[in-house]
Amino acid sequence: MLRVGLTGGIGSGKSAVASRLVALGAVVIDADRIAREVVAPGSEGLAEIVAAFSDGVLDAHGALDRAALGAIVFADEAARRRLEAITHPRVRARTAELAAVAPRDAIVVNDVPLLVEVGLAPTYHLVVVVQTAVTTRVERLARDRGMDRAEAERRIAAQADDARREAAADVLLTNDGTRDELHAAVDALWRERLVPYERNLRERRAVRPRRLVLTEPDPTWPRQYARLAARIRHAVGADVRVDHVGSTAVPGLAAKDVIDIQLTVPSLAQADGALAERLADAGFPRLPGDWWDNPRRPGGARWEKRLHGSADPARPVYLHLRQAGSPGWRYALLMRDHLRADPDQRAAYLRLKRELAAAAPDSVAYGMLKEPWFDEEHRRAEEWAARTGWLP
Repeated sequence: MLRVGLTGGIGSGKSAVASRLVALGAVVIDADRIAREVVAPGSEGLAEIVAAFSDGVLDAHGALDRAALGAIVFADEAARRRLEAITHPRVRARTAELAAVAPRDAIVVNDVPLLVEVGLAPTYHLVVVVQTAVTTRVERLARDRGMDRAEAERRIAAQADDARREAAADVLLTNDGTRDELHAAVDALWRERLVPYERNLRERRAVRPRRLVLTEPDPTWPRQYARLAARIRHAVGADVRVDHVGSTAVPGLAAKDVIDIQLTVPSLAQADGALAERLADAGFPRLPGDWWDNPRRPGGARWEKRLHGSADPARPVYLHLRQAGSPGWRYALLMRDHLRADPDQRAAYLRLKRELAAAAPDSVAYGMLKEPWFDEEHRRAEEWAARTGWLP
């Protein structure tokens, strides 16, 4: 199943997006609803809250007085952390139970207000953020929930700001327009990305660019890499080495809009089996066939590797699994760092890329035509490494 995290600040219209996704066929798991369930009268969660905050957070019927509790925790970060320590594990456990009974081909959307704040983004295949201007959110909270301006602003300030949410977002839905405009954006997301992503994930199919297109430098490439790397680490272990390599890792370089990532493995044998399955489950299926890097020394044996891609139709990725310390592993890091450090070679490479992109019929020819330049660049980079004491 495809796991999607949906979040947005209070008053952003996240619930409207969730409702539309339900209408389209998604299985939506509402964290707020579960949060109320795990602190219902008679629950262990409610008993623990009373022990932490006193029975002043109960109403006359013995149920949780959410307004009274909110007045405490939204004004006191330590109190909010205590509450989260009580409720969040219970919410996660119940969420896992509900996801486990969803159909195998389901698109499961977790509607989580504090997804960014509690660091859940890497646990999803995709994170969708609903973003709305603060002034609009304050107006909606006054109109729909009867909050005064000061309370609305306090609630907004207690959550992650727009910049932090945007950094976590694979998809940013702006909700400053009409409801029809929002629905159209959600429908397009469902049709063009979520449905094919789920199918690719289930069928272990990676997306590969169909044609060679050189894209101007994108300042968000490093941020996109960071989100992908966090998912990879969540899937295979937080202590693994993951690096952004290739042209999108070099500021100022035009490139094919493909994020190249290097995952360091102890051996290629360990890149197979369970590790490959965990990566595929996380949205990075293995590409079929044998893969290697061309050696930079005449007559040398080819530099073998494993190559995975991305099941996300909107974010092509090449995930190179290379053995630690191997020539190909070192070369990927050396070339990146030399081009970052040498503006003249960076400019020369950019000129070459533009010339070849205009002349090469496809990605294969483009790659082959770059080989002579890379042979020379490898020599220059090794000289630079020796001169500067560079280490990978």
